[in-house]
Formats: sequence, structure tokens, C-alpha cells
Amino acid sequence: MISVGEAHELIQAALPAPAVESMAFTEVAGQVLAQDIVAPHPQPRFTNSAMDGFAVRAVDVQGASSEGPVALTCVDVVAAGVEAKVTIGPGECAQIMTGAPLPAGADAVVMVEQTSGYDQASVEVYHASQAGDNLRRAGEEVKTGQVLITAGVRIGPGELGIIASCGLEQVQVYRGPTVALYGTGDELREPGEDLLPGQIYNSNIPVLTRMVQLAGGEVALSRVIGDSKDALRTFLAEAIETCQMVVSTGGVSMGRFDFVRDVMLELGVEERFWKVAQKPGKPLFFGQSGSVMVFGLPGNPVSALIIFMEYIWPTLEQFQGLRPTGKLTAILAEPFPVDGGKHRFLFGQVWLEEGCLRAAPTRKLGSHMLTSALGANAILDAPPGTGPLRAEDPVSVRLLPWGAIHARRATP
Repeated sequence: MISVGEAHELIQAALPAPAVESMAFTEVAGQVLAQDIVAPHPQPRFTNSAMDGFAVRAVDVQGASSEGPVALTCVDVVAAGVEAKVTIGPGECAQIMTGAPLPAGADAVVMVEQTSGYDQASVEVYHASQAGDNLRRAGEEVKTGQVLITAGVRIGPGELGIIASCGLEQVQVYRGPTVALYGTGDELREPGEDLLPGQIYNSNIPVLTRMVQLAGGEVALSRVIGDSKDALRTFLAEAIETCQMVVSTGGVSMGRFDFVRDVMLELGVEERFWKVAQKPGKPLFFGQSGSVMVFGLPGNPVSALIIFMEYIWPTLEQFQGLRPTGKLTAILAEPFPVDGGKHRFLFGQVWLEEGCLRAAPTRKLGSHMLTSALGANAILDAPPGTGPLRAEDPVSVRLLPWGAIHARRATP
């Protein structure tokens, strides 16, 4: 067996350089930028009104109040998207809508609520204004040439809005890898099917499919395969040919019907490691077929999910040019059962308590007990040791992508 650290090093050495491609703006949500987004123009592009009202010269309305309004002559109506046609002179104003360009000569906007309204040619202003009131100045938010988003950022709603505001039709991105997922075992049935004695429902593939999607990958092939070398060989050959990453669950240990490793080797996959000194997840296969990364995860659901988060999640991030999400250190509120010869992983909870990050592992230790993930917001881990970590000892934690840190421990 190799150590957890050695396993990470071998996976790192096999990672291909992130591939860059140009995508249409309409398709880039969720992808990772491979270019800086630079402002092609100032924002706002021109000085415009922040309110519906009247564009005025501030000097003309200095004495305005509800007791002594100032009367101005309306000489234009300026709508958003329309260039003003006139210059505002002494004693004049123009109706102006939110976002409309400020007419020449004007230096402030009075809200319509502070006037006699739009219906008269002569408008009474009931509120004094200062130059700059209710205006959005050209370039006050963004200057031309300013870097707005740097490469390596995943495109969320905010980033998408900025890209749209720059008018970019095509964007360079690191696209997430295509992934083949499969589970093995004659005992597996799909939810909704009837179970015969000895059969169980397939939970790993739905869970890992969602995990790949959350990490930015695309599940291109997905299947449950019985304990048949021929069926496994057919699927794996297609997966290696068409996908950038292959992930299996089950069939990778030393049972009589554990064919996954044998078939991978028959197909020319170069084995990098097969067993890791960790609990759960000792039977973990990793190899390569050209640039295709091939993982064989254990079939127990806790093992599959924990090992996916430890090894495959950061690999998916790096495929897309992202720095892998790191771990935090928390202080144990309860003992953590360290293993004498293996790196130990357990689901658990992390919370803030009096400014300190606290953690507690699940009490369900079996690798088949998927209910140990319920309510968990982190995976706790510790290297081999001679005895349990005690309360108040530090422990390493990886936050789960669907978890959140709260101000108190969640009720189990």
C-alpha cells in the first residue's frame, strides 16, 4: 500500500494541462475563465440620470423649496437609449428618465416627486439641488482597460453579467472534463425496480453524477454493469475512447467477481497504484490510458463518496485551471478514532463556537452506513496514530460543497 500523500502525488503527476476553448457567451455559465475580462469602455459609458425627473442647472434651483418653488421651462424629453437633442440653458430643464444621457448644460437631476410633474410646459421645482445630484458619472464604476475578472474564476451570475456588459460574444474557458461513471455488481437495481432477495438499489451513480456536475464536469456515459467481464470490457473501451476521465464504483478489490482492475489492465490502462493506506477506501485504483485518467473506487457508498471528495473532486477542479479547494483546521469537540496504520476519514460536522472552528465526527463508522452523511457538512481526517485524537485536539477538515458553517452545532 502507498500513503495518502503518495497517492496525491501520483495523481498530480498524471494531470494534463487544462485545455482552453472558445465558447459562445450563452453557454459559458458555470465554466472557468481562461482569459482576463478587461473593460472595453468605461462604466457607465456616459453620464446619465439615476432617477426619473428633470435635468436642470443646479444654479437655477438653489432657492427652490415647498414654500417658494422655482419655475423652469421644459425644452426636451430624454428617454433611456436616446441622445439628448438640446442644450439646457438658464431657466430651462428637460424631462429625463432613469438611465437616459444627461443633456449638455445640465449638471443635476431633480426627482419628479419634487416637482409639479410632467404634464406642464412650465415646471415648478420644490427642492434645491447641488451639482451632481442624482447622476451616474461616466467611468465612476469602471475605467477603460480595467481588469474586471481574472482568469481562473468560475463564471457565476455576477461574472456572467459583467461579461455581457462588456459585449463579449465569445469567451475563452477551461471546460470541465467529460466523465464516464459506472457501477458494477449483479446485485444492483435502479430505484423504482422491485428487489429480489440479495439485491440492493444503486445509490452510488446518482450521488457521484451530482458530484461531478457540482465540480464542473460533464457525465457523458453512465451505466450499471453486471458481473460480466465482456460487458465491462465493452463499456470501458468506449469510455476510454470518448471521455477524459473514467470513474468506477465497486469490483476493484480482491473478490472472485471483482473484475474491474483486470479488465482495465487488459485494455492497456497503466496502473499507478491500487491500494492506499486509508480507511475507508483501501482498494483504490488509479491508472492512465494515454491522457485519460482512470479511477476505480470501492463500492461501499461511504467509501465511494469520501474517496471521490479526497481525490477526484480536486482533480476535476485542476482539470479546469482552478486551484484545488484546500482543507481547514478545526478543534475537536469529541474524540476522533485514529487508526494505527491507515489515514482515517469520517463524515462530521463543523461549526463556529465563540470565534473558534469546532468539529465532531459521525458516530456511525461503517463504510456501508450512508446515513453517516446526513447532516454532515465536512469530512474530518487524520493520519495514522497510536491512539484517538481527544477533545480539544486539532483535526483536518474538508468542507462539503453543499455544506455551510453555522454558529452552532446542528442537531443530529
